[in-house]
Amino acid sequence: MVHESLRTHRRTAALAAAGVLLVVPAAAACGGGNGNGQSESSPTATATSPQATDRPADAAAARQQIEKNWTAFFDPATPVDRKAELLENGDRLRPVLQAFAADPQAARTSVKVQDVTFTAADRADVTYDVLVGGSPALPGAKGTAVHHEGTWKVSVTTLCALVRLSPDATAMPGC
Repeated sequence: MVHESLRTHRRTAALAAAGVLLVVPAAAACGGGNGNGQSESSPTATATSPQATDRPADAAAARQQIEKNWTAFFDPATPVDRKAELLENGDRLRPVLQAFAADPQAARTSVKVQDVTFTAADRADVTYDVLVGGSPALPGAKGTAVHHEGTWKVSVTTLCALVRLSPDATAMPGC
């Protein structure tokens, strides 16, 4: 009974967090991520010993920027213009970001980055917790960060993975 209640709470909180992204039909603009058809949960091959090209030249600084930018992107106090700068194709997804900022539930939603693993010099897998009201609602979520125009950004595929958590996701072609 307790296990079922916890699972129901997590699902409800995760859907609430994802639901704020669906306020505007513009979420359909999520298409056009990396274009390779892989979802966030697609398995990837891992090398037994990292190559120099598997991570940025200054991995510690890159990791720090990813954590800072992801925290800022999901912070309800961050202005929409700044969020657009921190999201891959952010200008194109500005209507989604504006809807997210206007939703009262979004004011309670944030993330905490748990781990960053570089898969290329310009790409990293990010493990993070989605928090609602400071409590983990979706622990251990997986996403990607991309280095674009000198900045580590939240990938479009990460945003779309959150959108797909919603029961209305079928109405969002391209995500």
